[in-house]
Amino acid sequence: MLRREFLAVRNRLTADDVRKSAAGLAGRALELPELAGARTVAAYVSVGAEPGTLALLDALRARGVRVLLPALLPDNDLDWGVYGGEGSLTRVQHGGRMALFEPAGERLGPDAVTEADVVLLPGLAVDARGMRLGRGGGSYDRVLARLELAGVHPALVVLLYDCEVVGHVPEEAHDRPVQAVVTPSGVRRFRA
Repeated sequence: MLRREFLAVRNRLTADDVRKSAAGLAGRALELPELAGARTVAAYVSVGAEPGTLALLDALRARGVRVLLPALLPDNDLDWGVYGGEGSLTRVQHGGRMALFEPAGERLGPDAVTEADVVLLPGLAVDARGMRLGRGGGSYDRVLARLELAGVHPALVVLLYDCEVVGHVPEEAHDRPVQAVVTPSGVRRFRA
């Protein structure tokens, strides 16, 4: 029910709201020290009314950062490919679910995310503890488990709208906190 509420708020945003927020979000994210020193960043292409990511992806790429983007697998796990600009994306319809923009090139395998210095995560909300509420498909829970299993600790950053930083979201045993949330108006960090 909580997920539906957050999605309903997003669905009321206009294309202009999303565009303006994307510019603010990119500007704030690019100020992060974690991104300033990153060689590889795992990110995603926003869809619909999600906080826009294309401006940020292009800015990272212009800095010489290797940007990895996910490709959804049939079991909801994620494979990865390199972002080569907006023209390198293909629109993929996944059954009755939403269409996603995925890298059209070579697939690097699910473990490629372990090479990332920073992982930019989608979400619907984050709370005061840094706990992220995702869409419920488990794809990014698998990513976080894969990172833990590999013993790597990239910075975990969620990209949201300002109103999606809340007091509390429910958590499950497998959930892991993020280190920071970036919104169009600023950055908030969480204690480890």
